[in-house]
Amino acid sequence: VQLQASGGGLVQPGGSLRLSCELSGGRQFRDYALGWFRQAPGKEREYVASISWSGGSTYYADSVNGRFTISRDNDKRTVYLQMNSLKTEDTAIYYCAADQDGAAIAFTLVDAREYEYWGQGTQVTVSS
Repeated sequence: VQLQASGGGLVQPGGSLRLSCELSGGRQFRDYALGWFRQAPGKEREYVASISWSGGSTYYADSVNGRFTISRDNDKRTVYLQMNSLKTEDTAIYYCAADQDGAAIAFTLVDAREYEYWGQGTQVTVSS
């Protein structure tokens, strides 16, 4: 299983970006629950958002709730993270991750130890 993240870049405060993460190999895509994490310089990796195998359950960190939206397209084997109203504190490397147990409830996926597969990360920089 490989995860390839893309879509990062430089954006001004208040702007938007959409991250994508494509999963290749492994079982059918709908078997996996998915999540996004981020790590800022000098800080520990933190949870951002997660989505159940069906897409029917999503969950967000308080810091991004109402600004970010996680979604998935099972036909494209891709998970997305739409980020709006970006703030300078959102600057980080963003990682996508896959849970092969296919959790049905997204809030059970806030712990990074729930995920077996990780992407390489994509840099998001929010700066004027």
